[in-house]
Amino acid sequence: MSTDKVRSTKLKFKGDKSKKKRKREDGEAGPSKRSRRKDDDEDPETWVLPENPNEIRGPTFIIHPSDPSPICINFNSTTNRVVLYSFDKEKPEDDAEPPKLLDRTPTDVSQVWVTTRVAGSPTVNLRTGTGEGKFLSCDAHGLVSSDRDARGPQEEWTPVVLPDGMVAFMNVYEKYLGVDEVAGGSLQLRGDSDEVGFRERFWVKIQSKYKREANEEEKKKEGVTETPMINETATK
Repeated sequence: MSTDKVRSTKLKFKGDKSKKKRKREDGEAGPSKRSRRKDDDEDPETWVLPENPNEIRGPTFIIHPSDPSPICINFNSTTNRVVLYSFDKEKPEDDAEPPKLLDRTPTDVSQVWVTTRVAGSPTVNLRTGTGEGKFLSCDAHGLVSSDRDARGPQEEWTPVVLPDGMVAFMNVYEKYLGVDEVAGGSLQLRGDSDEVGFRERFWVKIQSKYKREANEEEKKKEGVTETPMINETATK
């Protein structure tokens, strides 16, 4: 997948009506076919958790389970700055209970980043989903910014999917992205952590069609690299 050309995507938010898919004829049987039908019937823009780093691509929603309020990584297109947005600011309709953290989906395009793969590398670029398309960057001092139009080593991140499904992001300096508390109790992103702890662990959501795309690519790759077994006794 070329990193020079970013696929345009239509983002879907809570309250948007989705087109109903035509139901298939139910003449098939067997668990594998039922599973395939379930995948086919799933809305391709459903927000899901990635199971491996290669699945992190396309529109991406990055959440941190901060206390007392969870946050997501936003981009302010007016100031060209990264903003940590508190979910406490969102008021549920009709005094309803707020959604659980892993049930949350983006409610505004500023909450979405577009992940592109760096060809031949496990690293990714994170581009803003709004504005002129700036890249999430980190310098040698751990300062995180989002005001660059071009991509270089400082705009590369290596996602690491942890055993519990959470994700850590390592920069080119082999330091981790994390949420840091500064004077006055406010939070900011830093990129200078040596280890992965609570502050460096994020929940990441992607759209199901990109997860499926990654799986299909992997299957094709396995099919190409798989060496056929030769029955030596039959060839003698």
